[in-house]
Amino acid sequence: MNGQHRKEIHPGAHVEIILKADQRTGKHTAGIVKDILTSSSFHSRGIKVRLDSGQIGRVQEVLLDEKA
Repeated sequence: MNGQHRKEIHPGAHVEIILKADQRTGKHTAGIVKDILTSSSFHSRGIKVRLDSGQIGRVQEVLLDEKA
Protein backbone atom coordinates (compact mmCIF):
# COMPACT_ATOMS: atom_id res chain seq x y z
CA MET A 1 0.00 0.00 0.00
CA ASN A 2 1.35 3.37 -0.97
CA GLY A 3 0.07 5.56 1.89
CA GLN A 4 -2.03 7.96 -0.17
CA HIS A 5 -5.37 6.81 1.32
CA ARG A 6 -6.15 7.60 4.97
CA LYS A 7 -8.22 4.40 5.36
CA GLU A 8 -5.04 2.29 4.88
CA ILE A 9 -3.30 3.91 7.88
CA HIS A 10 -4.14 3.58 11.57
CA PRO A 11 -2.33 4.18 14.86
CA GLY A 12 -0.01 1.26 15.53
CA ALA A 13 0.60 0.56 11.83
CA HIS A 14 4.17 -0.10 10.63
CA VAL A 15 5.04 2.42 7.92
CA GLU A 16 7.88 4.00 6.01
CA ILE A 17 7.76 7.80 5.87
CA ILE A 18 9.82 10.46 4.18
CA LEU A 19 10.81 13.36 6.42
CA LYS A 20 10.68 16.93 5.09
CA ALA A 21 14.49 17.15 5.36
CA ASP A 22 14.89 13.93 3.35
CA GLN A 23 12.60 14.84 0.44
CA ARG A 24 15.54 15.65 -1.85
CA THR A 25 17.42 12.43 -1.07
CA GLY A 26 14.35 10.18 -0.88
CA LYS A 27 15.60 8.51 2.33
CA HIS A 28 12.82 6.60 4.11
CA THR A 29 12.37 6.26 7.87
CA ALA A 30 10.52 3.26 9.31
CA GLY A 31 8.36 3.45 12.40
CA ILE A 32 5.00 2.97 14.05
CA VAL A 33 2.18 5.49 13.58
CA LYS A 34 1.19 7.40 16.71
CA ASP A 35 -1.08 10.08 15.15
CA ILE A 36 -2.55 10.77 11.72
CA LEU A 37 -2.15 14.47 10.93
CA THR A 38 -3.81 14.71 7.49
CA SER A 39 -7.57 15.17 7.81
CA SER A 40 -8.49 14.49 4.17
CA SER A 41 -9.15 10.94 2.96
CA PHE A 42 -6.56 11.17 0.13
CA HIS A 43 -3.28 13.01 -0.43
CA SER A 44 -1.23 12.61 -3.61
CA ARG A 45 2.16 12.86 -1.82
CA GLY A 46 1.15 10.66 1.12
CA ILE A 47 -0.78 11.02 4.35
CA LYS A 48 1.14 12.99 7.00
CA VAL A 49 1.68 11.13 10.28
CA ARG A 50 3.58 11.38 13.57
CA LEU A 51 5.58 8.30 14.55
CA ASP A 52 6.04 6.99 18.10
CA SER A 53 9.54 8.53 17.93
CA GLY A 54 8.01 11.98 17.39
CA GLN A 55 9.16 12.27 13.77
CA ILE A 56 6.66 13.73 11.30
CA GLY A 57 6.51 12.88 7.61
CA ARG A 58 4.44 11.60 4.73
CA VAL A 59 3.72 7.88 4.41
CA GLN A 60 5.46 6.32 1.42
CA GLU A 61 4.57 2.71 2.18
CA VAL A 62 2.44 0.79 4.66
CA LEU A 63 4.37 -2.27 5.78
CA LEU A 64 2.67 -5.55 6.57
CA ASP A 65 2.45 -6.34 10.26
CA GLU A 66 4.64 -9.29 11.24
CA LYS A 67 1.73 -10.72 13.25
CA ALA A 68 -0.54 -10.99 10.22
